[in-house]
Amino acid sequence: MIHADATPPRGSDVSRHLIAGAAAIVAAMAWPCGPARAHSFEFVAEHLPEAAMNNRFATLAMWDDGTLRGAGWQFALQGGLQSISSGRLSVRGPAVSLSAWKQFDPQWALLVLGFRDDLRFAGTNDSRLLETRIASLPLALPAQALFTDLQGRLHNTGAGVGFKVKHQLAWLGEHEWIAGAIWQRLQMRNYRASYRVLEGPSTGAMGFADYSGNYNFAVPFAGLGVPRSFGSWGLNAHLLLALPLPRRGVQGRIAGPGFDLSGDTASAGNGKHVGDVSLTLGLDISYLPWGLSVAAGSFVSQPLLESAVHKGINRNWVISMSKRF
Repeated sequence: MIHADATPPRGSDVSRHLIAGAAAIVAAMAWPCGPARAHSFEFVAEHLPEAAMNNRFATLAMWDDGTLRGAGWQFALQGGLQSISSGRLSVRGPAVSLSAWKQFDPQWALLVLGFRDDLRFAGTNDSRLLETRIASLPLALPAQALFTDLQGRLHNTGAGVGFKVKHQLAWLGEHEWIAGAIWQRLQMRNYRASYRVLEGPSTGAMGFADYSGNYNFAVPFAGLGVPRSFGSWGLNAHLLLALPLPRRGVQGRIAGPGFDLSGDTASAGNGKHVGDVSLTLGLDISYLPWGLSVAAGSFVSQPLLESAVHKGINRNWVISMSKRF
């Protein structure tokens, strides 16, 4: 175990390399992302909530801050804000989680966690492709369309259990493994926008696209953290892999002149797309006397990762802070 006033082991070089890597990511963020409007509304309607799911996994307050603590229960209350955009469409709002763990010996600890994110969909006058995989429409598609009045709410709720195991290796120094499972429910309420076709034989056709739905997942997760302490400061560079199961089809409803159709991509033979594998990177910076931590690594890594993993996302930021007690 490493005390707050102890000299860091040589494995702390790993933390310095990860910090340098984070700086490189900041530089990489200066490169522009591809045009978001090249992707259809349905494509982006799927990816906005999935990016919010990844932001949640990236900011769970369950990592060690590098100090030696007692054997009783320890708690971390996390709060944050996130904003994810594609063109003029966005999802943003607050996120909160509570984690608790009990140390049974210097190596093993039981982990319990829960979270609730309440986000709002918004956007108007966004021009992009109208195309759908949930049903076959009596329109000449794909075609450019104007989407207005995106609205709705996203509720991301979850609870889980797991364990934490600490180890010491010569080349890595002290590190911790975390593994467990989360029950997660993604609810999208009144998630819809109006459209007007702008080109082709169906020019002028108007209607709405609604992607409201409920998605339940069992999410096994596993991660590696490298905690270090430097006087009053603690760092933990970490990686987390989460796998929402089962993967599901995109649900939706499309209405227009003379039709009102509902369906999902799985039933329509177009695959299951909701529930992507999540691999997130983070660096938590803690001020130990106050028990405060900032998820600085997620603020840096998530914009870059989401633009690569979820095409069409061209802006993403998440700010997260936690208090330990």
